[in-house]
Amino acid sequence: MIVHWHRKDLRVRDNRGLGRAAAMGNRDDEGEGTGEGESEGTGEDAHIVPLFVLDPTVLEHASPVRVSCLLEALGGLRDRYRELGSDLLVFRGEASEVVPRVAAEYDAEAVTWGEDYSGLAAERDRAVTAALEDDGVETETVYDSIIHEPGSITPNQGDHYSVFSYFWKKWRDREKPAPVEPPAADDLTDLHGDDGTDPLPSLANLGFDEPKASTRPVTQATARERVASFCAGPIYEYDDRRDYPAAGATSRLSVHYKWGTIGPRAVYAATERAMDRASSDDERDGVTAFRRQLAFREFYAHVLAFNPEIVSENFSDATGEIDWRNDPDEFAAWKAGKTGYPIVDAGMRQLREDGWVHNRVRMIVAAFLTKDLLVDWRKGYDWFRYNLADHDTANDVGGWQWAASTGMDAQPYFRVFNPTKQGQDYDPDAEYIREYVPELRDASADEIHDWGSLSDAERERIAPEYPAPIVDHGERRELAIETFERARD
Repeated sequence: MIVHWHRKDLRVRDNRGLGRAAAMGNRDDEGEGTGEGESEGTGEDAHIVPLFVLDPTVLEHASPVRVSCLLEALGGLRDRYRELGSDLLVFRGEASEVVPRVAAEYDAEAVTWGEDYSGLAAERDRAVTAALEDDGVETETVYDSIIHEPGSITPNQGDHYSVFSYFWKKWRDREKPAPVEPPAADDLTDLHGDDGTDPLPSLANLGFDEPKASTRPVTQATARERVASFCAGPIYEYDDRRDYPAAGATSRLSVHYKWGTIGPRAVYAATERAMDRASSDDERDGVTAFRRQLAFREFYAHVLAFNPEIVSENFSDATGEIDWRNDPDEFAAWKAGKTGYPIVDAGMRQLREDGWVHNRVRMIVAAFLTKDLLVDWRKGYDWFRYNLADHDTANDVGGWQWAASTGMDAQPYFRVFNPTKQGQDYDPDAEYIREYVPELRDASADEIHDWGSLSDAERERIAPEYPAPIVDHGERRELAIETFERARD
């Protein structure tokens, strides 16, 4: 028997860990595998036992919106296994105790799983590996959530790139593996009626309140549908429209990447088909621009794998101790979406309402917090980590350190986003702003974008419930530059 321990790979298609489990179980008498991804069961020796562990140590770092998505994705995965004549074992407890216990119960010779590069996951995995080794159980881990393994794309000197453009050139030209075939039904152990497996708990059972955000469905089926619809049309305009939050031109795949309801090789394969269908250079540019974003996710994963400390420490050696202001009232206004800067407030309210924020707006709100308010990026990261359904440690730390000018290939500290100009440039008709800031729904686009320069009387007449700007951007820009220059000295 082979136990496959699901974590952030809640799917059966394009799952390298499952492919490895299928291949291991189908080895011939000399011990040679059939090849990764080849899962042609014999019907005589079903051997894969799918497992998921609700680990309280991991759940301590979770939030209602993420656990809600997790339970939905788990329910979809369990349904799929049952359709295939098997089931998904779900147990609550420390992974270092549960995984070896299940391996022993099914007399498993090995346990497979996909690597996770966060510090918490690495600590958990070391404990599980040690416990399994004590029991004489083999472990087989694979990199599954990204296409190219950390350490496989490197400069001539060093273990990883810290400048994205160099990483992108190699990532772009590197041959991409095909999606991994799902295991055959015959490979899956019939677990119907097995005693001891827990039913999926509710949020309340796990100690979480209902999330305030209303998220989109997170299942394998919805992920495949989203990829198909995006690659059928919007991907061709991605290069031109992705920065406009009202356009709805992004893939919205981040939450599926987070929970692994779609595999990265399957997504890339869909872009290859889209590229083949492209009828112009502009359409091909759209596909390439989207692939560049896929590479960005992997770039940050590679950096985190070699620098786990960047979750709490500045990546850049050029920046010393920054004299953050960390004003609690200004931080509270930012979290509540009441800064008086419409594009910033729209983004912060979208975060609470949707558990997701458009990428351009993520940059705007992060820049405003770290530069205009001079609040430590770690405080912003923690707030996003709690509220995002798609929170990914590597991607989010990379994005926050970019905005704060402390990270890898970061925004230069002297280039401070002007939130008013960002709103004018990327939401010119204020469609996005009005959707999330109802106090401004009767205001014109010009009034919204000129909000900071209006008189108190004009603001009172137009939208009496919406606040005036809490800071002057021009003044705070100069303060931010001075503060960062002192830190660099």
